[in-house]
Amino acid sequence: MSDVRVAIAGASGRMGRMLIEAALKEEGVVLASAFDRPQTPFIGRDAGEMAGVNTGVQITDDAAAAIAAADCVIDFTRPEGTLVHLALARELGKAVVIGTTGFDAAGKAAIAEVAQQVPVVFAPNMAVGVNAVFKLLEVAARILDEGYDVEVIEAHHRFKVDAPSGTALRMGEVVARELGRNLDACAIYGREGYTGERKPETIGFSTIRGGDVVGDHTVLFAGLGERIEITHKSGSRMPYATGAMRAARFLGGRSSGLFDMQDVLGLR
Repeated sequence: MSDVRVAIAGASGRMGRMLIEAALKEEGVVLASAFDRPQTPFIGRDAGEMAGVNTGVQITDDAAAAIAAADCVIDFTRPEGTLVHLALARELGKAVVIGTTGFDAAGKAAIAEVAQQVPVVFAPNMAVGVNAVFKLLEVAARILDEGYDVEVIEAHHRFKVDAPSGTALRMGEVVARELGRNLDACAIYGREGYTGERKPETIGFSTIRGGDVVGDHTVLFAGLGERIEITHKSGSRMPYATGAMRAARFLGGRSSGLFDMQDVLGLR
């Protein structure tokens, strides 16, 4: 299979810079283009500058041209921007890898619609380790299906704008599905004041925001006399970036379809 040429959205952001670094290192991937918002001061500068590498690829504010130059666009920006880039990818017939979180129901529906025409990997977390945790949670939920309360605790840096994180929500979805519950109906996102006793069918979420925490997630199964905790902690954004490169390679040769990292990793 030939190399996959990728376009990186949000190239001057924290995750964008990490994606560029990963693209330069990943076998089977070529950095074709990088783009960002027009007001970004890095427009016109080399995409590898922040990593101390001269790539010959300049960051542009022309999203359409950047996407047209690639086989696949990788987007970890914001929902509103991602949906614009997604529409461009559909027009140009390009594959899309989406690591953006915080989509509402309409946004998710738009992604599913576009995936009928171009191949899309859409996942709340691209890290291989996190996706291994998703599988572990399936097993744990089947075993601990009676007498255990479930809580999801997540921590991220002060700059994260959505809560709970997409990864935390996916963890809750995985557990709820295995327990035969609807997460929309059983999720508790905050507790304050006199709440009464905890209802056993609920799944609680706790959110921490502060400092430069890359991403910590724990699912707690609390029974009488014991607690089981399944935890993943990210020390850097690189696992997300390398996972995104695997997703881009996975899409090579596909004409359409909506996939996630469980598909990419063969965990279905």
